[in-house]
Amino acid sequence: MEEHRALIPRPPVWVQDLALTLFITVMQVQGTVVRNIGEVGARPLTDLGFLGYALLIVSGVAIVARRRWPAAVFVTTAIASIVYYGCGFPDGPTWLALFVALYTLAAVGDGLRSLVLAGTGIGLLSAVWLITSIGIEPRAAIGWVYFRIGASVMSAALGESVRTRRVIAVEAQRRAELAERTREEEARARVDAERLRIAREVHDTVAHAIAVINVQAGVTAHVLDRKPEQARDALRAIEQTSSRALGEMRAVLGVLRDDGDDERSPYPGLDRVSELADRARSAGLDVEMSENLSTAVVLPSAVSVAAYRIVQESITNVIRHVGPTRVTIVLDHDADTLRVRITDAGRTGSAHPPPAGPGGRGIPGMRERCRLLGGDLEAQPHPDGGFEVAAWLPLAPAGSPR
Repeated sequence: MEEHRALIPRPPVWVQDLALTLFITVMQVQGTVVRNIGEVGARPLTDLGFLGYALLIVSGVAIVARRRWPAAVFVTTAIASIVYYGCGFPDGPTWLALFVALYTLAAVGDGLRSLVLAGTGIGLLSAVWLITSIGIEPRAAIGWVYFRIGASVMSAALGESVRTRRVIAVEAQRRAELAERTREEEARARVDAERLRIAREVHDTVAHAIAVINVQAGVTAHVLDRKPEQARDALRAIEQTSSRALGEMRAVLGVLRDDGDDERSPYPGLDRVSELADRARSAGLDVEMSENLSTAVVLPSAVSVAAYRIVQESITNVIRHVGPTRVTIVLDHDADTLRVRITDAGRTGSAHPPPAGPGGRGIPGMRERCRLLGGDLEAQPHPDGGFEVAAWLPLAPAGSPR
């Protein structure tokens, strides 16, 4: 039954207003006539050229435009009431149009200005009604005057209540839409951040592996006929490097699979920097490591992974842009900061330029890793030749209490 009622179509607004206008106009005229049958002393509605009838009809018909011009309709009905009672026409349901106009003014108006207009109008109407009721007989009939005043106030208050509820509903809808947009934007931002992280991890893993494989492939081609044992070692290094790269790629891309597998390999951290050094040596670099890492200080995993990737990218850049040279890796920390420094001797007599061309992810990618964790990175030619990458990473999130 409830579903059936909910499906009943409502008539258009103009039809509703037209029906209300017809009802009010008929009620004001017919109700006033019926109420004053046999009354003595009141001015007939036919006096002054049927002015009483005209005022009741005009105020009733004005209601048809209440939604479009609420202030004008209220002023029209208020003036009609003032003239009606000022001329001494008989009492009756002559206030129906006025009450509807007051309600509409407050309900669809613009808030404060509408309330000021309604309050001013009610004050003026009350004064006119009280003045015209002086000497009214019987004295009990003055109760209708107080009823008109009270009903006017109630009509305005009811309209303001409806307007306030509508404003609250619109604001709640706006906030809900804003919250939905914010959630969508946050979701897109998380997706973009994850995409960037995966791209960064893939770049670091693939670039390092390809650089090492490229060097080893060159060695193999060079010594294949003359030194087969050295060629075999180079091929073995290629196999091991490609195998490690594939393993890291599976770990990085494993987050894209929704297969419920929680046994993914962890990302490499500083505990595997020595493996990087060994691979770099196999690629022809003279790597010297200096580690001053205390086991008493536990490095956050994000910091350890970022430091590993910075060392990996720096070594990759040296292999790609410099070739065989001496590389020094220094790792140390205090209670607050991990410091990573990678220095290469460069080509003989010159320092190589920063290894990041247009669209490159080398130095910008390393610097971004640091800044995401609250640290920073500097990459510049070394005064003694070569190139130096220096990074520092906080061991606690930025802004966390100590």
